[in-house]
Amino acid sequence: MSGVNSAKPYGIAKRTVWEAYQQVKANRGAAGIDDETIADFEQDLSKNLYKLWNRMSSGSYFPPPVKQVEIPKASGGTRKLGVPTVSDRVAQTVVKLLIEPTLDSIFHPDSYGYRPGRSAKQAVAITRKRCWHYDWVVEFDIKAAFDQIDHGLLMKAVRTHFKEDWILLHIERWLVALFETEGGARVPRDRGTPQGGVVSPILMNLFTHYAFDTWMQRTSPNCPFARYADDAVVHCHSRKQAEYVMRSIASRLADCGLTMHPDKSKVVYCKDSNRTEQHPHVSFTFLGFTFRPRKAHSKQDQLFTSFLPGAV
Repeated sequence: MSGVNSAKPYGIAKRTVWEAYQQVKANRGAAGIDDETIADFEQDLSKNLYKLWNRMSSGSYFPPPVKQVEIPKASGGTRKLGVPTVSDRVAQTVVKLLIEPTLDSIFHPDSYGYRPGRSAKQAVAITRKRCWHYDWVVEFDIKAAFDQIDHGLLMKAVRTHFKEDWILLHIERWLVALFETEGGARVPRDRGTPQGGVVSPILMNLFTHYAFDTWMQRTSPNCPFARYADDAVVHCHSRKQAEYVMRSIASRLADCGLTMHPDKSKVVYCKDSNRTEQHPHVSFTFLGFTFRPRKAHSKQDQLFTSFLPGAV
């Protein structure tokens, strides 16, 4: 598949649809509500890709309902995931391929989740380094972030960067696609973007870019942070500053329709041999690593206490 049909209202290249399919195939993934696997989709690959390209290019593509599955969380309870059909994953990947370069170029350098060339390992490394220079940390988690995204605010952010009607059209349709439960009920949605969708991570990053990243840089430029999706740490100079920053973040998130998780958010003192203040919280967990006071040896082989990460 290659080229663009100029007779179509929207100029989507066939080669982009092919590239999207290749990515979906490489990522594998479960079947959606139609129970069609990638192998099934490939039984008539050319026809299926052409049909998808034709519908997207003409504006007549409407995503099918998203299959809702619940998976257990390590902390207890379950997380709801939305599994699109194979065809819809290809469609979402088409849009992702076209919006990702633009959005990634404007994202904050300390946003590490779901980005090419960025990783949790980098976020942990920069956090470790900053804990040596800042005595206090605000650790916070956005509760059910994917489920709580305000569609109006998100589309405002999307329109800031994209004017193409077909991009806006398809994103809006994905946002309101029905959820189909295990019992077969179809549930409408008026907020959130399904965790499990191909475009959901980049849309969530765009939303939090404006809800937190740019706001934080503007209001607290002397407090560096690292954010990985809905999990973040902010470094502060004093307890007073950290408590103020935490209140401010909670208020900002609320203004954007999000909630700071009450059980996963706190002010932490990065206690070590040279930090002698008392505080009830002297450890935090970020991306699978627990930062806390740990015994270490100096170059002179002297034992001292440092504030370091360790695997949970």
